[in-house]
Amino acid sequence: MKIGFIGLGNMGGPMAANLAKAGHEVIGYDTVDVAIEGVSLVPSAAEAASTAEVMITMLPNGQILRAVAAEIIPAMQAGAAFVDCSTVDVDSARAVADQAAAAGLLAVDAPVSGGIGGASAGTLTFMAGGSEEAFAKAQPLIDIMGQKAVHCGASGAGQSAKICNNMILGVTMIATCEAFALADKLGLDRQKMFDVVSTSSGSSWSMNAYCPAPGVGPQSPADNGYQPGFAADLMLKDLRLSQQAASSADADTPMGQLAEALYARFVEEEDGKGMDFSAMLPRFETRNRED
Repeated sequence: MKIGFIGLGNMGGPMAANLAKAGHEVIGYDTVDVAIEGVSLVPSAAEAASTAEVMITMLPNGQILRAVAAEIIPAMQAGAAFVDCSTVDVDSARAVADQAAAAGLLAVDAPVSGGIGGASAGTLTFMAGGSEEAFAKAQPLIDIMGQKAVHCGASGAGQSAKICNNMILGVTMIATCEAFALADKLGLDRQKMFDVVSTSSGSSWSMNAYCPAPGVGPQSPADNGYQPGFAADLMLKDLRLSQQAASSADADTPMGQLAEALYARFVEEEDGKGMDFSAMLPRFETRNRED
């Protein structure tokens, strides 16, 4: 299959490389100079889109997605698929899908979970929105880039699933870090804390698979000085998207709102920028109740 790929950064680059390794012809474009094994680079997004059977984008935000869509949709061939793997606001995802449909294209919003490691290993999870026909055309490529794909519903459903998932993740990571900091002050050994909670009603992915306490549980960024596997900056982005969606849908999300505020403070006012999102634990370790 002939594939266009726009956005060849830390996530998009290895995703495109995996498609090329699988034998597909991949034509790529990025705003910065990159070299991706097996990917032929062209000087514009429109050129990457002009002959593509499937066009894939991995972009930073909804505003950029809208701008790229305005450039590539007119260049694409009718019947081609536009698969956006960015994590953006639901309104942008739906707007771009509507534009694609009006041009005779198949549109899929398919944000991913699994981080840079998952992109390299081809083990991402895709949450997809769009028609059955569009998802069917995209799925063979998604299966190369990831290990699981869930068709969540109509256009925008993939983004909705992603931001709801990450709102839960942000809230549970904060709760996990708070609990470890409290356990420290109560004199409870961290390993004993993990042994109890990881097999009890307080267990969660944040505790069991991504424990924020160094030396406890499976290997995690906490064991590498909180160098990011998933950066606090990106968690803040996703929490802001969740609250933007909550406002648009008139949904009451007080825990999500508080998690957004805490990550905003951590990233923008404290030392969380460039740290893993689990670095909330050392933050809470140094704070008192009245801070």
